[in-house]
Amino acid sequence: MTSVERTAYRVFPRLMMTRELYLFYSPSQEEMAWAREKTDTDEHLLALTLALKCFQRLGRFARAREVPPVVVEHVRRCLELGEGVAPVYASPRTAESHRVLVRRREGVAYAPGKARKIAAKAMTRAAWVKNHPPDLINVALERLAQARLELPAFSTLDSMESTIRGQVNGQIFETIWRRLSTGDRARIEALLVVGPGGKSDLDRLKKPARRASWSKFREQAAHLAWVEGLCDTEAVLEGIAASKIADFAGEADAADADVLARTYSGQTKRA
Repeated sequence: MTSVERTAYRVFPRLMMTRELYLFYSPSQEEMAWAREKTDTDEHLLALTLALKCFQRLGRFARAREVPPVVVEHVRRCLELGEGVAPVYASPRTAESHRVLVRRREGVAYAPGKARKIAAKAMTRAAWVKNHPPDLINVALERLAQARLELPAFSTLDSMESTIRGQVNGQIFETIWRRLSTGDRARIEALLVVGPGGKSDLDRLKKPARRASWSKFREQAAHLAWVEGLCDTEAVLEGIAASKIADFAGEADAADADVLARTYSGQTKRA
């Protein structure tokens, strides 16, 4: 699961700074007057004002247990309510009516199906050039904000990202596989064969250049010639975003021959 802190999806911080508290959760005089007009008890007044301020900050409705007590206390003081007043609802119907009021005031629609479609389209388009999960989630968040839609749960976006990124990457891998000749595939498979000493040609492929000297330069030239002979990388990777290639290369560099052999085997079976 992607860490929510690495994305633009807003959550309450573990430690609420005083500046943030006053900047984002202080209701204006007009907002307090609006909330008083829409409610008939102190509890409902506090609940509606909290729902409004949290929605403005998060782009979604926070669960009661999610709202930090310091935020509740701050809004309570702004409304000049007694310490015993809690943001509670007489019934679920009242809570839903408050959500409708907040959405209407903020000009935001609640359309889960539409939100998922927009998020999926944005992620799919971005996944052809971006490979990091937070980047894809952030692209979806931006599109949902532009569409003035209430945000889905983070778990929904995270699950969508994982599925979509896997599908797009699978299509990229299949494209590369089809472009490889029989000889190319044989040479790639040979890279992953681990010899008696526990080494493979993959280790040879990853080996960095040594310090410059004429003899080492000739060795490096021979090494590059061997690498270029593995396959025609320009033809095989044509049309694939450089950012995706760089990310895939980084993942391959961090893996060993056994991991890549299992990945390669799974790809050949799908192909």
